[in-house]
Amino acid sequence: MLKLGLTGNIASGKTVCENIFKNYGIKVISADDIVHDLLNNDKNIIKEVINIFPNLDIFENNTLSRKKIAKIVFENNDLRKKLEQIIHKEVIRKINDFFFVNHNEKIAIASVPLLFEAKLENLFDIIIFVQADENIRLKRLMNRNNYNKEFAKKIMNAQINENLKIPLSNFIIQNNKDEVFLKKQIDEIIKKLNII
Repeated sequence: MLKLGLTGNIASGKTVCENIFKNYGIKVISADDIVHDLLNNDKNIIKEVINIFPNLDIFENNTLSRKKIAKIVFENNDLRKKLEQIIHKEVIRKINDFFFVNHNEKIAIASVPLLFEAKLENLFDIIIFVQADENIRLKRLMNRNNYNKEFAKKIMNAQINENLKIPLSNFIIQNNKDEVFLKKQIDEIIKKLNII
């Protein structure tokens, strides 16, 4: 089985790419979904997260608020690193489980926004990077999350620059245009890898 890592900086359009791959019947797991599930349902993780944010308001409707946590950690690098230490090991475990369960598939994809930041290259046979220009990503992030420009830039700057990730990737998908252009590139990758 080919283990593919799909990555890209924030608001580059990874979710749209995930859905295109899924439409081909390819199994896809999303690190974002894993984190969402952990923060909502894993009692041990929730306890650990609460411990690193003592006396801080991180709840909304009795569940951990990713938005509130994001606001805190992107203003405080130490807290961000502590949170990532807790979350990353569980994300790695879940991705490995996913690949194990789907080992009979020709290919399986894990979508991991912080693939390079978390140094997860060795989990994958092939890495696909979704690239979108910075100004386009900034607009998408501000519109999608209702962030102001300053905070959106802070989040973008917390990730390794795209230019350093592109040479480390096997395939680059450009996402500065429409979904038709995006799908055409994914079709090319599927043909090259002889997946379907």
